[in-house]
Amino acid sequence: MKIGERLKRLRMANSLTQEELASRADLTKGFISQLENDATSPSIATLKDIVDVLGTSMQEFFSEEVDQDIVFGKDARVQATDDGDNVKVELLVPGAQNREMDPVLVTLDPGGEMDEQPIHEGEEFGFVISGKVQLRLDDKLYTVDKGECFYFSSDRKHAVKNVGKSAAKLLWVVTPPTFYY
Repeated sequence: MKIGERLKRLRMANSLTQEELASRADLTKGFISQLENDATSPSIATLKDIVDVLGTSMQEFFSEEVDQDIVFGKDARVQATDDGDNVKVELLVPGAQNREMDPVLVTLDPGGEMDEQPIHEGEEFGFVISGKVQLRLDDKLYTVDKGECFYFSSDRKHAVKNVGKSAAKLLWVVTPPTFYY
């Protein structure tokens, strides 16, 4: 079994250099490089030391990876708001609570405003696909036009309102997934 690619992926996911992994596992950088290139094979004890440093178990390391959906079409979207609202929120990636971020498509009718979002951990990014919105962070207002974006830490109360004459559409990403609809 070739384990190099899996070791490298885990090392990078842990933001470790080959040298850092080698130091923590009491090995050499050259040995880690040889393992990642499948030029050598470790003993079971050495492999266990490495996977321990990488925060996983031998069972997890050798388990088959489950294929994850990569592309999500329109039919995968879940509408998170009522049809009668002048705010429409569509979940673009189902099961976001099991992911690191929550991307949604927000459509606001003219004058439509999302409820104020409470303070929470994380960060938020929005890109205005069409229209013009006003972003409120605590008591400060920002106008965001089509083609512009915003980015902020979620440690402030925030809301968005359509201040244009036509519907506004935004791609909004929250990390970690804590979107309140």
